[in-house]
Amino acid sequence: MADKVVITAALTGVLATREQCPYIPYTPEEIAEEGRRAVEAGAAILHIHARQDTGAPAFDVETYRRIHEEVRKRCPDVIINFSTGAVGITREERIHHITALKPDMAALNMGSMNYAIYSPKTKRFYHDFVFQNSFRDIQYFLEKMVEVGTLPEMEAFDCGHIHNAVLFIDMGLLKPPYVFSFVMGVVGGIPATTENLLHQARSVPPGSHWQVIGIGRKQWALAAVALTLGGHIRVGLEDNFYLPEGEMAKSNGELVEAAVRLARTLGREPATIAEARTLLGLPSPS
Repeated sequence: MADKVVITAALTGVLATREQCPYIPYTPEEIAEEGRRAVEAGAAILHIHARQDTGAPAFDVETYRRIHEEVRKRCPDVIINFSTGAVGITREERIHHITALKPDMAALNMGSMNYAIYSPKTKRFYHDFVFQNSFRDIQYFLEKMVEVGTLPEMEAFDCGHIHNAVLFIDMGLLKPPYVFSFVMGVVGGIPATTENLLHQARSVPPGSHWQVIGIGRKQWALAAVALTLGGHIRVGLEDNFYLPEGEMAKSNGELVEAAVRLARTLGREPATIAEARTLLGLPSPS
């Protein structure tokens, strides 16, 4: 399956609003419908944050449970990847939906960082905060994921975040296949350049799979580089609203369709859900 590319769809995130993009899903039913569109277009993994019906972030188990059930109704076999990212709540609250629902995968930031949205037009910072993930917190999250059989998707926002994984490999909390995501283009993180992606791809330990998460319109250029390097890719309304031609996407499905076209243009075929599960060592859902 060397020529197969796993496509992830990041359906909603927590910061983008319908004022910015009217197609952002909020409710469990809307998120699940977006998941269906993405899977039908060729996505094998759905990366999901929970939202309240108003669009505000949700972190409670019940909302995640509703999303899990609605997604499984529409996409019984898809790989579900829940977020553990949050600010202002305890680490127990950040992981409780993982231990309760046992999703296939869970995203885990591999270090702390400054995080902001900066507007060159207004010369102002928005959503300016420090995202804290100490080594002890990362260890705690990994221990909980190991207990329930959830595969960690290690999100690296900078170079050092990749190398932090080595400590947990040494502890036996991470075992191959290791799964890394290079998040590029976030203010406070590694810039979205080809040179930086090459460096990140060369830095992962043996036995790793990696994908690129390009934030904003540079997503497509980074995706093309990742495809030529043999990596995997993530698209979706969490990361970028726009199709390669510059038109706003009306659904996650449209973004996945564009990713599939790009992959095939560059000689890569999207992995099916079953192929992605085999590649990542994930069993079929019970």
